[in-house]
Amino acid sequence: MLVNITYILSAYLIGSLSAAIIVCKLMGLKDPREGGSKNPGATNVLRLHGKTAGILSLMGDLFKGVIPVLIARYSDTPDWVVALSGLAVFLGHLFPVFFNFKGGKGVATSLGVLLATSWLLGLSFMLTWVTVASISRYSSLAGMTAALCLPIFALWLTSNIAYPFVFLIMAIFLITRHQQNIKRLLAGTESKIGQKKV
Repeated sequence: MLVNITYILSAYLIGSLSAAIIVCKLMGLKDPREGGSKNPGATNVLRLHGKTAGILSLMGDLFKGVIPVLIARYSDTPDWVVALSGLAVFLGHLFPVFFNFKGGKGVATSLGVLLATSWLLGLSFMLTWVTVASISRYSSLAGMTAALCLPIFALWLTSNIAYPFVFLIMAIFLITRHQQNIKRLLAGTESKIGQKKV
């Protein structure tokens, strides 16, 4: 039991390593929490500092979602430990202990968790995002729609009830972290993909 708790706790600590903040610090760039949307995520880094820093932040957040889940999966741990490790790394990104519990929205990290759990699960999430984004041109709407579909995908593509339960929790957090986007969507002021801000 202690070993299982260690996996979950370690996943949370890995999730608490904010790629956006670390990348900007290593590159000598302004802290993403001090500019733009003030969100320590890849999108804000991209807007503030360009493609290189944005891509590095995205890959960092993606892979930190992959690593703890893969370690748990291939260490012959029960499915519930794998699922909770995925939830723990995701919550670590949202509420990082190393950065005063103020983290990003969790989209990239959740994708990493999904891909490590089941590549089909990750692919389903990405295809949903691409489809909605292509039709609506709203990145936020695409992300929230894909999040809502997560528990359904998990019921279909996984064999343990722990996964749909965990992904339902993740979906709720993903949507609540997009409250401002929801307000802008309802007001018709949300920026579309490719739209230049005036």
